[in-house]
Amino acid sequence: MARFRLSLEYVGTRYRGWQIQKNARTVQGELHEAVREVSGRTDFESYGSGRTDAGVHALQQVAHLDLETRLAPETLRRAVNEALPADINVLAAEKVTRQFHARHGAVGRSYLYQISRRRTAFAKPFVWWIKDPLDAGRMGDAARRLEGMHDFRSFAEDDPRKVSTRVLVDRVELLEEGDLILVRLRASHYLWKMVRRVVGVLAAVGRGALSGEDVDRFLREASDEPAPLTAPPSGLFLERVFYEGDQQDWPLRPAFRIFI
Repeated sequence: MARFRLSLEYVGTRYRGWQIQKNARTVQGELHEAVREVSGRTDFESYGSGRTDAGVHALQQVAHLDLETRLAPETLRRAVNEALPADINVLAAEKVTRQFHARHGAVGRSYLYQISRRRTAFAKPFVWWIKDPLDAGRMGDAARRLEGMHDFRSFAEDDPRKVSTRVLVDRVELLEEGDLILVRLRASHYLWKMVRRVVGVLAAVGRGALSGEDVDRFLREASDEPAPLTAPPSGLFLERVFYEGDQQDWPLRPAFRIFI
């Protein structure tokens, strides 16, 4: 049985996240349907680098697939793409050793969030449109306070699978790009809804409803204040997954060019 490393992109709007669930349409579920159709087999397994929640997109999700097949990686990729719906695409496929594990081998992940300052007819599924004026300078100052090792329990939904709410955030970047405000987080791992609550809090800082000192307080002590500020999933993208030796610095830019 061969192990393949897959890189995928997808629009998460129609799906209940990455991971297979009973009675729910998911990205991994669609991938498995396509692999079954192409290979005629049911005795295969796949593992993603991590879960994305309902409605969240991916520019580069990484998964590994254990499958008995004679198909070459590129032939397999093309055949699987033919069987997949149009909003899921396998970007690359390569054979790897059994030592490669998409989840356990990942050393970091970056997420990108897109806030729009104007109404858009084309990009609505990929942004959070905020009508209120936003002070990007205040947001950037607050974002830098999140870097380092902190307790992010105020920014996370309760998850019994997580034994610790401490997360090392390597970097938080914020950039004004025309009518967009882009926020990128890079960390080893994330808590459930953490990125969306971070963005929601930064937006509240930009509106003037919260201050940088409030962000410090949320990191210092548990608070329920960030929960109702959770940003919608539409603007969130799993941007990249990093493994040993991968380049982790590159320019912050929109997911794709729609705004002129």
